[in-house]
Amino acid sequence: MPRSRSANAVRLEFASASLVHTNLSGAAFSGDFLWVAGDEACGVDRLRRLEPVGAERLRFGEARDFPLADLLDLPGAADEEADLEGLAVVDDWLWLVGSHGLKRKNIKPGRDDAENAKRLAKLSLDGNRRLLARVPIEAGADGSPCLVREARDGRRAQRLKGDAEGNQLSRLLADDPHIGPFMAIPGKDNGFDIEGLAIAGQRLLLGLRGPVLRGWSALLEIEVEARGEQLRLVALDEAGSLYRKHFLQLQGLGVRDLHFSGDDLYILAGPTMVLDGEIRLFLWPGARAALAANEAPVRFEAAALSEASTLPHGQGCNRAEAVCAVPPELLAGKPGWLVLYDAPGEDRRDGELTVFGDLLRTA
Repeated sequence: MPRSRSANAVRLEFASASLVHTNLSGAAFSGDFLWVAGDEACGVDRLRRLEPVGAERLRFGEARDFPLADLLDLPGAADEEADLEGLAVVDDWLWLVGSHGLKRKNIKPGRDDAENAKRLAKLSLDGNRRLLARVPIEAGADGSPCLVREARDGRRAQRLKGDAEGNQLSRLLADDPHIGPFMAIPGKDNGFDIEGLAIAGQRLLLGLRGPVLRGWSALLEIEVEARGEQLRLVALDEAGSLYRKHFLQLQGLGVRDLHFSGDDLYILAGPTMVLDGEIRLFLWPGARAALAANEAPVRFEAAALSEASTLPHGQGCNRAEAVCAVPPELLAGKPGWLVLYDAPGEDRRDGELTVFGDLLRTA
């Protein structure tokens, strides 16, 4: 369990043309390489481990873009943001998920009240937000991991069956008694908003930033399989259940990211609304076994969860959005976790193209 935090210990250097620059919302490792996603792009960046040049513990750079339009037949336009919120690397696949939620226009300084009132009432959905996909990772000519539409061993990039209006999961949830009423509410208004992804064997866990119901946050458990060039939901039990709900007591906070470490699940949590509030890392010990043993369509989990760490936040900046384990070989064999931040403040930037993340350690 993390007991200490090294601030600004990880340096990330992007290029001027990088798809991702600052609003980092997902992270996953492939050895010496770090995959990162941002919530304002439709692609993933890959960073290579480099020798540190300053006081930081780890440094990553030589960014390479992987636009999703080159890898998948997207539900929306190629230049439409996917609002990617979760990444996971398992068995040479990069899994990714978009927020799936509606968005609301914000007011703009300099506009009159009537125009801003119209803006604040306008809701929209980018089709690429409703994206749940996996993309093959294979070695390129120089041996570095690359994302490809079709791998040499026959694996193909696939996404969950759907279109710009929705997919199998969102259409099922529209009729759910807990989640359904919030599907028509924008994510940042405590509406439906996926912001975490973790893989447990054949099962996927999706963490919801919203809705939070009377202080209870939710994980969705699903399983998918390849059918042709698409992914389809498959039944979790003999009753034909296509998803399960796990309600967690996270002190009123919504899920921001998920990460398995062995059998334990780490849950990054923060305010579901647009608030400057505490962001905490929770531990669910033995979660993998507990999930495997569960057959109920809905379960509530409170007693087993404990708070592992509290993370800093700024005023309108420095909101922790991504957490993942660092390969031990990058930290002299010692365990550690990387934390990346959305809207990094001046204290987490070095010019326009370099941002800093934190390291969480056990001592």
